[in-house]
Amino acid sequence: MKNFNQVLGVSLLIVLLGKSLGQSQNQAFNDAEKLQLPQSYQINWMSNLNDNFYLSQLTLPGTHDTMARYGGPAVDCQVWTLEDQLKAGIRYLDLRAFAFGDSLRLMHGIVYEFSTFKEALATIKKFLSQYPTETVLVRVKPELLNKENVQGLVEQAIYNDQNVWVSSTVPTLGQVRGKVVFVQKDSFKLGLPLVETDTKGDYEVTHIKQKEQEVSSHLNQALTKCGGSSIILTYSSGTGIGTFEGMFLTPKRVAEKIDPWLYSYLEVYLNNVPDICFGIIAMDFPGLELIQAVINFNLQL
Repeated sequence: MKNFNQVLGVSLLIVLLGKSLGQSQNQAFNDAEKLQLPQSYQINWMSNLNDNFYLSQLTLPGTHDTMARYGGPAVDCQVWTLEDQLKAGIRYLDLRAFAFGDSLRLMHGIVYEFSTFKEALATIKKFLSQYPTETVLVRVKPELLNKENVQGLVEQAIYNDQNVWVSSTVPTLGQVRGKVVFVQKDSFKLGLPLVETDTKGDYEVTHIKQKEQEVSSHLNQALTKCGGSSIILTYSSGTGIGTFEGMFLTPKRVAEKIDPWLYSYLEVYLNNVPDICFGIIAMDFPGLELIQAVINFNLQL
């Protein structure tokens, strides 16, 4: 693994820093619905990257449960629209789809998020037509009933579309600029293999400090796996809903604590270890500065 001694040293530094992480008063967390980009903000940040980079070598900001904007505190995971998430720099989308007749409704559990897969795909393709240097990774996760029908409906929606990537071979960025890249896992078999660092139940949060330790451990795993034949995914998101100890820890309340901590955590690596990658980091309610911290790893490659 590249820079092993530096990575080990930074890991020890983070342990020693302990409580000081996460105190940064920046825009790591955001719950303001209106996206306000600074005048100098570079929407097409991938234009700075070499065509020869493989997607598995990149560190990509993503959103967990991308469309989960409706349903109340127990359900809401994002505040920006899909279009605004893309403009903010998000390049991995987590779409939960329910096969309802010949339509794919986008859900969070049993809650309909007032959008369909076709509508989301149209939004992504419109963005890519405006910013053709970019690529967007999409995971479609079947939800509820009729899960076996989801892939077929996606295939119908993208039939004969030259601007999507459904091969299992990891492409270079140059091969997929302007394209939607699907990732596969479990019952959805289109696109790049996806490996999650999380294990079953890791989304449940009863203590924030424990969640910080879990995310740190998962990111360290991602460091060792990044750059291979699969896409690596780590979630910083979580919820205490459904547990006794964490019953008041909604996704938003978890993100309020985790996002600033994650920003500080990543900044330590950015300042001390060049030329590393973490794969996808999927977040709830990320702010612009946290998104930029994730993006900046790619600018050091």
